[in-house]
Amino acid sequence: MAVRRLAPADKQPKSFAFSKENIAWAKEQIAKYPPGRQQSAIIPLLWRAQEQSGGWLPEAAIRYVADFLGLAHIRALEVATFYTMFNLEPVGKFHVQLCGTTPCRLRGADDLEKVCRERIGEQGHVTKDGKFSWVEVECLGACVNAPMAQINYDYYEDLTAESFNKVLDGLAAGKKVKPGPQIDRQLSAPAGGPTTLKSEA
Repeated sequence: MAVRRLAPADKQPKSFAFSKENIAWAKEQIAKYPPGRQQSAIIPLLWRAQEQSGGWLPEAAIRYVADFLGLAHIRALEVATFYTMFNLEPVGKFHVQLCGTTPCRLRGADDLEKVCRERIGEQGHVTKDGKFSWVEVECLGACVNAPMAQINYDYYEDLTAESFNKVLDGLAAGKKVKPGPQIDRQLSAPAGGPTTLKSEA
């Protein structure tokens, strides 16, 4: 895994604080842990801080969460830089996480990467309109429907360069785009439909 660094100082906001709603939510999360173990809530609190910050985790937010939990700042930085679910630089409104592991590569992820480079630019780059960014990630756990990408919270599977472009076009136009398999497949059932257990007999 490549070294993960915080965004440069010129991209960092000077401060961060949870909204009133997020403070209440954070206290509920902390209360789930036994006495003396409240610092275990760091991952959900960092995740909520990332959501509040527009999809990325500024240094000020990491330090805020550390203080909220009574942790040394370095401990929160260790968590934030270890887990790739935390974006350490600003991302687009639609952040594409492109699976680059073997099953997806064997089934066409190279074509999807070309689409990302042509439409969005290099990894970590945010388009001028602020709509798109992308990064290659490790397995997202939908290998049977390879190749696939996660865009924000949704999976888009069984992609081709053409169908991937259609997904990006729809998102760019503000349309509702159907997540899941982009072919005639029910979830992760065999392509073409079931082959066994087709009758009650």
